[in-house]
Amino acid sequence: MIEVTSFADDYDNEDSENDPFVGRKSKINLRDMDYKSWRRDLQADLEILQLILIMLKDITPEHDSKLQQLIADLRNKFNNPINGNNKKVLIFTAFADTADYLYEQLAGRILDKCGLHTALITGSTDGKCTIPRMKCTFNDVLTYFSPVSKDRDAIHPNDKREIDVLIATDCISEGQNLQDCDYIINYDIHWNPVRIIQRFGRIDRIGSKNDFIQLVNYWPDIELDDYIKLKGRVESRMKATVITSTGDDNLLSANEKGDLEYRRNQLKRLQNEVVDIEDMDTGINIMDLGLNEFRLDLLTNLKEHPNMDLTPFGMSAVVKATDLAEPGVIFILKNKNNGVNIDRSNLLHPFYMVYLTHAGEVICDHLSPKKLLDKMRYLCKGQTKPDKELCKLFNKETKDSKKMEHYSKLLQSAIDSIIHVKEESDIDSLFSFGETSALTNEIKGLDDFELICFLIIK
Repeated sequence: MIEVTSFADDYDNEDSENDPFVGRKSKINLRDMDYKSWRRDLQADLEILQLILIMLKDITPEHDSKLQQLIADLRNKFNNPINGNNKKVLIFTAFADTADYLYEQLAGRILDKCGLHTALITGSTDGKCTIPRMKCTFNDVLTYFSPVSKDRDAIHPNDKREIDVLIATDCISEGQNLQDCDYIINYDIHWNPVRIIQRFGRIDRIGSKNDFIQLVNYWPDIELDDYIKLKGRVESRMKATVITSTGDDNLLSANEKGDLEYRRNQLKRLQNEVVDIEDMDTGINIMDLGLNEFRLDLLTNLKEHPNMDLTPFGMSAVVKATDLAEPGVIFILKNKNNGVNIDRSNLLHPFYMVYLTHAGEVICDHLSPKKLLDKMRYLCKGQTKPDKELCKLFNKETKDSKKMEHYSKLLQSAIDSIIHVKEESDIDSLFSFGETSALTNEIKGLDDFELICFLIIK
């Protein structure tokens, strides 16, 4: 096994397999690499991508529903300005190709039907604009788009032409004063909410003459978002940004204000409940993706042992302790009472994992399943036969499993730790906004759980 940290600058293909390979800190055995399957899967992916490209050729602008929605929103903005006769719109996209596509489809149409000029800035190529004979430099385009904030009269005193629609990438999302505009459309959503704040900050600035400003976000299709979880990920990251730093209102939620009391309560919750920031809003998303590696191991194991569902509950195994896993016991339990998983804090519900020392101290509670699964895989993967010495020691201590009082007490401690975390959550809920979880779904203890199995670490 090796510890993976980052790409090494001097990585050599001839190096031994004990050198870094790829990714963040993790445990990877390079011998697990299945190069034949990898090559086969890459070829299959290539064929799928080629098919997708062929299918995309049938999607013309007339059949591009997202583009048609943008056209409808622009038409509504031009016909119903939110500040006097201000028709300016700033359209952001993360991709230069998308920006080029939008300019090609919109610029001529907006000029012909509305008499308004459109410009394009991507940072990778020279700008474009429908104003004749205008130099489409970066600064000139921004100056003609926001002439008041950019003091155009001092630079071009005899030119009163203006750009009303600007299509841009994030190359202008920082350090630009464009508050002549009052309307931003995020044609696609960047995964980092700081980018959204920066985009909106181009028009939400001191000195704006506008009474109202508008932010419009184009989220992915519902079915697509069910797969990529972009909306939940960005909203939860935005929430984390609001409560930990900016104190600004949440740009993605009109119902959630960034006041100090809200931030204080949320920070306290993060501190006391060990809540995953990624999952503060919509339950399992990033963490769920992070568990895929374990699912692959499970699928492989099920192919080798197809009758796993017939394995009785309560079985145990003994492994040797390491520097990464001190002596103790990892219990895997199944909850029979839905009330335990208040606020969906356990990502593996209805299954619970708890790691204790032999003295009964909790090393890792049920709110950190990824960490526990990492340890279990590190301890067990590749162990196809029992460790005879450890088994002999275990049998001697327990009189061939006839005296299990020690492990029964540890099991009770594990369940008590789950209930203790829930009770702390119940108490906090009495002093926070929303419905309290206290006095509901009472948890009695051992009767609410089944012991699936346990791993003894010696």
